Amino acid sequence: MEASLFLIPVTLGDTAISRVLPDYNKTVILSIKHFIVENIRTARRFLKQTEPSIDIDSLTFFTLNKHTSKESVSEYLKPIEEGYSVGIISEAGCPAIADPGADIVAIAQRKNIRVVPLVGPSSILLALMASGFNGQCFAFHGYLPIDSEQRIKTLKMLEQRIYSENQTQLFIETPYRNNKLLDDILKTCKPSTKLCIAADITLDSEYIKTLSVSEWKTRKPDLSKRPCIFALYK
Repeated sequence: MEASLFLIPVTLGDTAISRVLPDYNKTVILSIKHFIVENIRTARRFLKQTEPSIDIDSLTFFTLNKHTSKESVSEYLKPIEEGYSVGIISEAGCPAIADPGADIVAIAQRKNIRVVPLVGPSSILLALMASGFNGQCFAFHGYLPIDSEQRIKTLKMLEQRIYSENQTQLFIETPYRNNKLLDDILKTCKPSTKLCIAADITLDSEYIKTLSVSEWKTRKPDLSKRPCIFALYK
């Protein structure tokens, strides 16, 4: 197999690996000795769950987060130049999607390194699939501004794009601020605007519901500490 950069998806929470990841991923993982990860401890746990017999101590881990220097990032791809594949493991979901792994992929593309994305769960796409919203034209905005005034201004702008561009708008929030964001959506957006809340995707506690803003006002869920995707559409 040609030495490549493999993008290895991770479960979105405490979900059985067999439920969301194909067997082929395990085959690839067992062929790799070098991994670029956000958190070594959680990456090691994921690998052990994938294959209990794996020799974790024989593996090399490179940490990739907001503190990693650009010089270090480029060095992480050195094993590929020596003929050894490297895998990127995100904290949850798919690497390089709302994830710092995109920086590594960009370097690999510039170096003409083969990049191989493996199949796995993306909370963004799964939420969009289940929302009933426009899947032909959509935009993901990551985190909205923390400042309440700026967040409300952003929500108004996103809602305008729904109606002017026929475009689904998706975004997330830190789990402990979900309820505050929901309050801002309900007091800012038009009563007829549709909101999909997708929480705990692929978990046993999964909750995905689409209602109008006016309907949500009478049946607000408690979203505290639950990973959520919010989607707006008309």
